Amino acid sequence: MAEVVEAEQDEGRAPGTPRLRAVFRSGGGELYPDWPIGRIAEALGDDEGTLWLDIENPGGAPDGIEPLLRDVFNFHPLAVEDALGEANVPKVDDWGRYLTIVFHAIDFDPEQDEVLLRELDLFLGHNFLVTYHTAPLSSVDRLRRLVERDASYRLSHGADHLTYVLLDGAVDEHLDAIEHLDDAIDALQDRVFRHPHPRIIHEIFRVKRSVLRVHRILGPQREVANRLARDPYPQIDDRDRVYFRDIYDHLVRLHDVTDGVRDLITGTLETYLSVSANRTNEVMKALTFITYLFLPLNFLVGFFGMNFFGENIHLDGLKLPHVLIFASTLTVMVTSPLLLYLWARRRRWF
Repeated sequence: MAEVVEAEQDEGRAPGTPRLRAVFRSGGGELYPDWPIGRIAEALGDDEGTLWLDIENPGGAPDGIEPLLRDVFNFHPLAVEDALGEANVPKVDDWGRYLTIVFHAIDFDPEQDEVLLRELDLFLGHNFLVTYHTAPLSSVDRLRRLVERDASYRLSHGADHLTYVLLDGAVDEHLDAIEHLDDAIDALQDRVFRHPHPRIIHEIFRVKRSVLRVHRILGPQREVANRLARDPYPQIDDRDRVYFRDIYDHLVRLHDVTDGVRDLITGTLETYLSVSANRTNEVMKALTFITYLFLPLNFLVGFFGMNFFGENIHLDGLKLPHVLIFASTLTVMVTSPLLLYLWARRRRWF
């Protein structure tokens, strides 16, 4: 069993300042869970050891981080600039002594159905793994918990195996987010048919943005996993290539699933527009029918006006015709809408 050697503890840090945590397993099997940052060069000199340095830089400022990556690890300035600059698409760059890998983890808010992409930059050498990110990542925290639980086992498999575990955890988060978005689409479809309120369209577009954001990133990340599984990089042992091939298979499946989810959300939007149009047609049909029923009444009132019994028509002394005309007019006004209603029912207009 590997011997655990106590290392220097990290001091408290102010909010927004970088957080660096290093775990080192020497070639002799000794384990240092809190390897001092000032002794990074010493760990790199142990060709049989494994070093994992995680850099969380919430402020994104390169001060203190850039000299470490450039002068201690001897990374190329362009590679350091890409990592610190963010806003990169997923890719793999071969710098000979090490690989730079850009991957995107997911920060998913299930309450708002909102997906945010968090860039994760990795520097992979034969005996070290450096991870850089500007926000806390659950996949990195998961790997840290696994290392803390059994650091000797995890680090004994090398830095390439750590990379696999980290990327595999990030891909699993993609699956969780897609499954939740799929359930959200099902719920939206039920609401569209039950009560198509206008605010639903805002929720549909929010879910659609999240689905498209995941779908756009899966293609490049699939290519990253494919290159790690197939290209003969000396930093990746042959026995670990099968694990990266498994990640590639997961990403291919996820890409296909998101294609289906994207079609579902598009269909949901079209269904909402169709249901809304049908409801509008029903309202217009009802209003038109009411106007249709009152058309004879409008004609009679408009034709005879308010002076039906006034001086314009001299019926003085003829009480019976006067009453008959009034009664006839009322009869026509009452029966005409009823007859029009019966005729519309016969024609199956509603």
